Amino acid sequence: MPKMKTKSSAKKRFRFTATGKVKAQPAGKRHGMIKRSNDFIRDARGTMILSPADEKIVKIYMPYNR
Repeated sequence: MPKMKTKSSAKKRFRFTATGKVKAQPAGKRHGMIKRSNDFIRDARGTMILSPADEKIVKIYMPYNR
């Protein structure tokens, strides 16, 4: 069987933890920070762990990173 391809967009956006959870950057911090609240900007720092439903989708896109 040939190898499955990894989605290029997924490998740029997501990383896996040692226990197999998926880390991602919070959405909404690229531009338009003036209209965002300070609470939103503070909460969107760093990385977050995706929910199990979103995690399933990412794991389909990245078959060899489980």
